[in-house]
Amino acid sequence: MENKQNSIIDLTFDFALEIIEFTELLEEKRKFVIAKQLLKSGTSIEANFRESQNAESKADFIHKLKIAAKEADEIEYWLLLCQKAKSYPDSKHMLDKVNHLQRTLSKIISATKRNLN
Repeated sequence: MENKQNSIIDLTFDFALEIIEFTELLEEKRKFVIAKQLLKSGTSIEANFRESQNAESKADFIHKLKIAAKEADEIEYWLLLCQKAKSYPDSKHMLDKVNHLQRTLSKIISATKRNLN
């Protein structure tokens, strides 16, 4: 599981960096409200995953990953708004990335739950 965890840390860190760049693009276009929402949620996935690495139990680990998954769901919402709004930059690439993160987090949560029993 160690390699998978390192891989997801790389994925979440890279995603946070890309969210920063995307929010800077939004701010250049004066889309401050959604930029702020995306920045908070987009960097929170990595923060919550890192917290999970110091979980006190498997249940705590799952809980922290579920928080990261909720943040990913929120990001998906904001990115879908950007994708559909005519005056916003294209967010398809970011949507693809967050969808990949959602699937990855879901697999880790499911596998950990199976190992609890």
